[in-house]
Amino acid sequence: MDGMTKMWVSFIGIGLMAVAAFLITFARVKTRGIMKGILSFIAFVMLVFGFIYGFFSIL
Repeated sequence: MDGMTKMWVSFIGIGLMAVAAFLITFARVKTRGIMKGILSFIAFVMLVFGFIYGFFSIL
C-alpha cells in the first residue's frame, strides 16, 4: 500500500473513532431504553472498524 492510501485509510479510521465517540456520548446523554442500546451497539461497531482501519494503515 502506498503512502497516500495509508493516509486515507488512517483518516477513515480516525473519522470512524471520532463519530463513535460522538455517538456514544449522544446515546448516554440524550436517549433512553432500547434506542440507547442500539446507538451504543452501532458506536461499538464503528469503533471496532476504526481500530481495524487504523491497524491496516500501520502495516
